Amino acid sequence: MEIIQASCHCSHIQFLQPFPNFHVPVRPSFAAKYYHPLPTSPSSLSLTLSIPRKPLTTTRSLLDDAISGSTTKVIEADADPFLAVKKKAMDLSPELKGTSIYLVGINSRMKSSLGKLLADALRYYFFDSDGLIAEAAGSEGTAKSFRERDEKGFRESETEVLKQLSSMGRLVVSAGNGSVQNTTNLALLRHGVTIWVDVPLDMVAKEVVEDEIHLSATEISTSRSYSEALTQLKVMYEEMKGGYATADATVSLKKIASQVGYDDSNAVTTEDMGLEVLKEIEKLIRVKKLMQEAARPF
Repeated sequence: MEIIQASCHCSHIQFLQPFPNFHVPVRPSFAAKYYHPLPTSPSSLSLTLSIPRKPLTTTRSLLDDAISGSTTKVIEADADPFLAVKKKAMDLSPELKGTSIYLVGINSRMKSSLGKLLADALRYYFFDSDGLIAEAAGSEGTAKSFRERDEKGFRESETEVLKQLSSMGRLVVSAGNGSVQNTTNLALLRHGVTIWVDVPLDMVAKEVVEDEIHLSATEISTSRSYSEALTQLKVMYEEMKGGYATADATVSLKKIASQVGYDDSNAVTTEDMGLEVLKEIEKLIRVKKLMQEAARPF
């Protein structure tokens, strides 16, 4: 984990073809009044892929107007789980200093929705690394075909995306399943705080079968069988868990269900997970401060 003073100005993001004079400018569609970047020079994001692509769009989560009155905040936070997450994020934000957050783990609905929630609460931008590659390719189907045809090329594109994103701040990034498969990617993830979002594989398998999430044929077959999907996910999990375990912290959906007292893991909400992520980041910052204090000479 690297806590640094970071900022991001995403109003000029462009993806480049490996051919000269091919520039696709992308500007996020959100009201400027909701985003107040730290004073810095604009950053740009570029990606090189050997496949056709179309102009991309970015997702920027927006924050509601600040709530006035500390008493009102407490009451509303108790009544609305998101407000509790937002309050925690606002308290933590000065210490986080714009450091990006990378979510690793097998793709799931929870991982994606968690990333958007955290971005919303922290006033960060949200990116899905696989989504960026898909948009650059022109569609998710084209990206899947590219991956199945050229796994090495896809992995190189994945590394390039992480390289570009790691140079920016104030991001929440949902990293792809294989983002932890090589040392280069792991080093790039160290530019921010990495969180392993550990979701039970039976829940992920159900999402795969119901087409709620999409994995390529190189990761899992297109079989509609739940048992086959679960078996293949277990194999993938065993291959990836060593890389996932290098994350700065782990947030387990099953563990949260037990702590909160839910009988069913499906009862765990995105807000439950988001609050736990922020608590883990708070612990990391506290430990870092203690280490810095201990290193100071008398």
